[in-house]
Amino acid sequence: MTKKKEPKIIVAIDSNTREEVDVQIQQLDPTLCHLKIGNILFTRYGPPFIEELIQKNYRIFLDLKFHDIPKVAASACRAAALLGVWMVDVHILGGRIMLETVMDTLKNTIGGGKTRPIVVGVTALTSLDASDFKTLGIHSNITSLVARMAILAKESGLDGVVCSAKEAAFLRKQQGKDFLLVTPGIRLSHEEKQDQKRTMTPRAAIKAGSDYLVIGRSIMQLPNPREILQNITYAIFTDLTNS
Repeated sequence: MTKKKEPKIIVAIDSNTREEVDVQIQQLDPTLCHLKIGNILFTRYGPPFIEELIQKNYRIFLDLKFHDIPKVAASACRAAALLGVWMVDVHILGGRIMLETVMDTLKNTIGGGKTRPIVVGVTALTSLDASDFKTLGIHSNITSLVARMAILAKESGLDGVVCSAKEAAFLRKQQGKDFLLVTPGIRLSHEEKQDQKRTMTPRAAIKAGSDYLVIGRSIMQLPNPREILQNITYAIFTDLTNS
């Protein structure tokens, strides 16, 4: 029997009402994708919503971008882990002590048969470009900034980083194959960039070195999201097999 491949796609769920969310979930398939739940839906519906999705066999990337004093950030990540989420993210700008405290807490305090979630660090939001960083007084180019953040993340024990596909190729060379690259800002080839500036198509992102692709509106605004997922998945694994 052929082992079923783990999905490479993380679908970002983002709707105004719970009814719309439920419709979106019904259009997807946990064998084809994981789900990303962000601040808006988590604030509205809370932990019971996450538990409900897990019961439907979805792996959940809880995208809350934790960034606080070390103890608070670590406690928040532990609470997420106890929910049973698959992945969480933290801002690398929280610093080495925060990152190490998060990882130490997750490794040493998760019990009850639960495994710790994957922890990835947020480098530079894909909504930002060089001019935005200059406004903040950061004059390094984005590539250099992301590279330094990725090094800090790995040294602090994180499993990987969230980065744009534009940075994936050099991060893969820099960090090696065992460091996860989670890439938002993925667009299907016919789309405009919308509100994210450093974007790429799914196949190009995988070829660049990304491990997981976060895709939202590109899939959910089309008539048959499940079929789109199947097509993207087939293309991705065909490319990986032939590479």
